[in-house]
Amino acid sequence: MGSFGVANDIKKQIRHSKRKVQMWMSKFRAVKPGKAVLVVAGSPKLEVYETDFGWGKLELIRAVIQGIVNFWMGIFPLLQSVLDRINASCRNFLWGKADIGKNKPLVAWNKLIFEDYQFSLLSIYMAHQISQEPLKILEQCRVTPKPGSVPSTTLPLTFFDVPFFFSPPFKRIFFYEFPHPTLYFLQTTLPILKHSLSLTLQHFFPFSSNLIVPPQQPHLSHIRYLDGDSLSFTVAESTADFTLLTSHSPQDAQNWHPLVPTLPSPLVEQDGTRVFPLMAIQVTVFPNSGFTMCLTFHHIATDGKSLHHFIKFWASLCKAKGNLASSLETSLSLPSHERDIVKDPKGLKLNYFQELEHHESRSVEFAGLVGDVFTNTVRYTALLTHEQVEKLKKWVSIKCASYTDGTVHISTYMVLCSLFWVCMIRSEESKSNSVAQNNDEDEVCYLLIPADCRHRPEFSLPSTYFGNCLATCFVAMKKSELVGENGIVGVANAIERLIRDLKNDPLRTVETAMPEFKQFGKSTLIVSGTPKFSVYQTDFGWGKPKKSFAAYIESSGWICLSDCRDEKGGIEVALTHERIRMNRFITIFEEQLHNINKF
Repeated sequence: MGSFGVANDIKKQIRHSKRKVQMWMSKFRAVKPGKAVLVVAGSPKLEVYETDFGWGKLELIRAVIQGIVNFWMGIFPLLQSVLDRINASCRNFLWGKADIGKNKPLVAWNKLIFEDYQFSLLSIYMAHQISQEPLKILEQCRVTPKPGSVPSTTLPLTFFDVPFFFSPPFKRIFFYEFPHPTLYFLQTTLPILKHSLSLTLQHFFPFSSNLIVPPQQPHLSHIRYLDGDSLSFTVAESTADFTLLTSHSPQDAQNWHPLVPTLPSPLVEQDGTRVFPLMAIQVTVFPNSGFTMCLTFHHIATDGKSLHHFIKFWASLCKAKGNLASSLETSLSLPSHERDIVKDPKGLKLNYFQELEHHESRSVEFAGLVGDVFTNTVRYTALLTHEQVEKLKKWVSIKCASYTDGTVHISTYMVLCSLFWVCMIRSEESKSNSVAQNNDEDEVCYLLIPADCRHRPEFSLPSTYFGNCLATCFVAMKKSELVGENGIVGVANAIERLIRDLKNDPLRTVETAMPEFKQFGKSTLIVSGTPKFSVYQTDFGWGKPKKSFAAYIESSGWICLSDCRDEKGGIEVALTHERIRMNRFITIFEEQLHNINKF
């Protein structure tokens, strides 16, 4: 034994290994900085394709080749020609073909790898890009109407507002192209945005107000504005890929979370009164690419019609550089805040608050109305051209005529709700192939549709009324009816009857809204938005938005309709699903459109 009890042969091995390490280190030092170096890893002797756990070649392709591709896509985009070559190699390995250019496979390659490939390459790359670039907050401030321009005001809640008492915040985001540096935006554009917003809040002051909830007396809740009240305004910078974020391809729903502001936490006054802010705005700059504006607001303040009135008023003022007279002459009228004209002869407001006092009713916080929120959700915007919409309406009209005796009024809104509801139900994964073993086919599904009541003679409200004025209607159908051959036609007929009943008695649905919320389960689809909001006509002076969507669509329980940016009469429909289900939905949706186009 030598010193420290180490055997001589071991010492020799250590000295030999040390010399090898020193030799390798000298070789690495010889590589000059900036020189291209290729590192070769792996070996054919590893025989990775002989590793079969029983799942066959397809699973090996998914696990090995696509895993490698996904890894490198997380670092930098691969050329399409490279991806095509990888696909060809995998395809021919699967079918045992030696020649890439010959012999068609038995099954379309995209059908085999659609579930992983379409989403994984793009969404993993996007998620990596965004997660690697944290948001930089440039400014956090408050924007208020000009001091003294708005008197202290109290607005009572109406029975239209109360159903949204426990509603989560709603969010709308706009993307605008702006090929200039951040500093240029901060110096030239931001001041105009803030100034025009301050002027706009003089007329839309509820958004800078607070919801006041007295202790133990929620029925006395109201909206209060005091001189100096303001809304939260955040300015941030992001180096995420603006082009990827504004594409219509399926994308990870979490990609936009950094762009969405949160409402400030409520305050509690000395007597226990809770004070809830009603709006927050965030502007995020993408240097030399564009910027986003996202508005988060509490639905108890107003509905979508009033929100877009506010946004377009702000946009018009901004475009006019703050010239209110010029803006009013060429664009929009002022809002009406006359809450006392909303009559409540049946005492619905008090009844609604009594319903909310029950713990079960607090689930109207929409925990039960919105579908499950998954961590791996994918947001997708379906685009329908004007021609596709007209073919769909014609197809539904002909089908309805063969099943009903009377005349059915066919609208764009009706056929879109019917198509998407049926496709979404069909995309649900069946838990069992046997109806006898599973009563899933007998499950009742619900479609919730909001209807604007401003024009109804029973209410006689001006079109500029600021606040909620929605009657929530619903269609109930068994899942077996929806997935059947005539599912779309059945839904269209049900919606047509619902609209007819609403015209005859709009208060009927309003009276029963709160109690009926309790019966809705997770098989409920809520329709929000309408092409009539014309979101792509929101021009702040930089042209129409590159993209706009409802950022609150975070679960499978919602769809949102809007006009189309690039085609008059076209429609965009935004939805969110868990990844695998989104694959099924897109396949079913495209097949349905294909069948309708052939009709």
